[in-house]
Amino acid sequence: MAESTLNAVVAQRIEVAPGLMVLRIVPDGWELPAFQAGQFTLLGLPGGAPRCTLSDPEEKARHPEALIKRAYSIASSSVAHEYVELFITLVRSGALTPRLFALNPGDRLWLSPKTSGLFTLESVPAGNHVVLISTGTGLAPYMSMLRTHLCPTDGRRYAVLHGARHSWDLGYRSELITLARVCPAFTYLPIVSRPEEEPVTWSGTTGHVQSLWDDGALQSAWGEPPTPATTHVFLCGNPTMVDDLTTRLLAAGWTNHTKKAPGTLHVERYW
Repeated sequence: MAESTLNAVVAQRIEVAPGLMVLRIVPDGWELPAFQAGQFTLLGLPGGAPRCTLSDPEEKARHPEALIKRAYSIASSSVAHEYVELFITLVRSGALTPRLFALNPGDRLWLSPKTSGLFTLESVPAGNHVVLISTGTGLAPYMSMLRTHLCPTDGRRYAVLHGARHSWDLGYRSELITLARVCPAFTYLPIVSRPEEEPVTWSGTTGHVQSLWDDGALQSAWGEPPTPATTHVFLCGNPTMVDDLTTRLLAAGWTNHTKKAPGTLHVERYW
């Protein structure tokens, strides 16, 4: 493969936890396109690229020059065009993520010159509140939304309900805690499902992220319940969580959002 095919460079790699990283990528010799917060891009590496030591052996051989491409939601602000930031979890048996986890700053990879996706705030009317519910790296598009749109003067409330197995898997936790402290319009509600595995006692909420919705934690934080008339809900992450909450929210009066029929429930499935 010609070196020119690998059109971007790793600028920064942050190990959030084993098997979890934030990757910043800069284009080499071209400009990033304009995009909307919440959209995704494609990354690629050739089949001959090395895999990280934590990965499983591949079941089939890959052509060493054929690009392996996968979609990843952008976590960086749509206002910043110097780089794209991605929040990635290692799939040990996967084709691409074990190769991404073998990258270091300065290494090259392929980055799509296009972005796509309808999972954005574009269709949310002014003044309507926004609840962003996710598990794991499903948080990524929400970080882009918050970094782009969070404004304390537009009358809109934002809330992130984020679930993970362990506290160290709650990516961007420090940034979200800071946002909640300095911005009254923003609420951050994290939850972990395996508190017994914490090395230091977890004093926060435990269970699955659905529990935060069921227990009225958001209503307590806001002083009023979210309703279909006032609030758009976004779901991203584990399909079990997405399907479960979709069923409950539709029954409670939220409506599915599609390109042809705008609604108040926005869904992005990661796998």
